[in-house]
Amino acid sequence: MSFKIRKANPNDTALILQMIRELADFEQLLDQVVADQETLHHSLFLDPKGPEVLIGEESGKPVGFVLFFHNFSTFLGRKGVYIEDLYVRQECRGKGYGELILKEICRLAKERNCGRVEWWVLDWNKRAIKFYKKIGAVPMSEWTVFRMTEDSIDKLLS
Repeated sequence: MSFKIRKANPNDTALILQMIRELADFEQLLDQVVADQETLHHSLFLDPKGPEVLIGEESGKPVGFVLFFHNFSTFLGRKGVYIEDLYVRQECRGKGYGELILKEICRLAKERNCGRVEWWVLDWNKRAIKFYKKIGAVPMSEWTVFRMTEDSIDKLLS
């Protein structure tokens, strides 16, 4: 079987949404997915500053994806890559596809002169944490992630 990574195109919108839902289900967060095809299509393919998606395929069959965008480090004075989601379908895990996708992101980061690649992982996902540490990623335990949702943004602005 052959594995390849390709850039997503507008025809992949339904597939990407399906894999987002699969990931959310795995993370026990399916009830939080409100994205629909129209919104996702606009964000991914019509917004020039929107995120990018790569799709991993095994013999032409989609087995995973990564959605990422650029952030910026004021300390480095350079942009970085932030991985919002990296997902390999359950039946395809353990074949090295996640590592190959991460290597492609790192290759792109180097090509684009980025200073770092970052992502979050749920604390309970010990398998992922073990994998990330194995490849040299370092947990940023001294930082706490904060989030404002649309409701809290509206409340602050009122």
